[in-house]
Amino acid sequence: MQIDFHYYATYAMARCAGLTQEVAKRVATAAQFVDDNACPHDIEFPDGSSLSVEATAHHVADIANIDTKDQRDVWVPFHFLPGNQGESFTEKLICQKDSEIAKQMLDHYLPQSDKDYYLPLIGIMAHVYADTFSHYGFSGVSSRRNRVESHSFRFRNSGDEVKKVTQLKQQNFFAKYGNQLIRNIKSSVAEDLSGALGHGAVLTYPDAPYLEWRFDYEAYEEEGAKQSGWRDNKQTFLEYCQKMHALFGQIAESNPDYSDADATSQWSDIENQILGIIAVRAEKQERIKAWQEAAQAGLFNTSETIPEYRDWNSDFDAIKECQGAHEAIKYPLYRFYQAASYHRWYVLRQLLPQHGLAVR
Repeated sequence: MQIDFHYYATYAMARCAGLTQEVAKRVATAAQFVDDNACPHDIEFPDGSSLSVEATAHHVADIANIDTKDQRDVWVPFHFLPGNQGESFTEKLICQKDSEIAKQMLDHYLPQSDKDYYLPLIGIMAHVYADTFSHYGFSGVSSRRNRVESHSFRFRNSGDEVKKVTQLKQQNFFAKYGNQLIRNIKSSVAEDLSGALGHGAVLTYPDAPYLEWRFDYEAYEEEGAKQSGWRDNKQTFLEYCQKMHALFGQIAESNPDYSDADATSQWSDIENQILGIIAVRAEKQERIKAWQEAAQAGLFNTSETIPEYRDWNSDFDAIKECQGAHEAIKYPLYRFYQAASYHRWYVLRQLLPQHGLAVR
């Protein structure tokens, strides 16, 4: 999913579920910032304390993507939560929509409101959970199981505008990253980077909310080629919205300080409107506009504007000026770092091993 869902749709579901504007903003910002926190840093403070920042994403052409340790520290816990289905280890690493592991993560995080970093933790949870609805069928490690037959794509809602958008996505992807891939790494590794890690082989098709599409996986050892079946992004994205509306409703009910009862809507009252937004056949900025227009038209029972997304990278510059880590703690970015560190530890050291998966 992209910013229209990780930030704007997440904000919208939080408000519709009865969370306050500030809580919705904090949660949604954390959800999107998972994709924007791509550069690890180490800060040494004048008083001798320090802060180590670990990435929660990498840009497509970043050479770190081919490092197997980095894949398992970044892509597995934050973007391709393993579904634990199948016989082999590589099969079990494949992400599955709304998997039992994902549900266990939700159940573990929801009651932890006593944590100072609870809201960014919920945002990270929302990002990881959302990605199970778009990244399913692919794993966060370089694997031949992620390879796709390049001529097998089919689009069911293939009006001329959809064909143009999908063709443009492919052109933009290679125009933006192709030269970097060639410059940074050898061609054989570039193939792995774009085709064998995550959903690189299918470009950004899993992230287009309106798309109905299918493809064929390449044959894997003795298993033969497999078909994906039709993937209706509209229905899976709508399912995610419904699930998050319910989860955010639980948070509002359990935490009165986070609650804005006047904004609360029943899912049945907003479902068709949400589906209409998801079905908008347009590029990212137009999809964001659709969420904004819905908010202004009363989606949250009042006319309001969804705050424009602002990442927390400006906090990093402020943190660098602190005299010690004790001053850095007050910044939302620091709380995000705490939440991300906790999430990485929980998924890799507790959640996955409970299911027999020792990824790291």
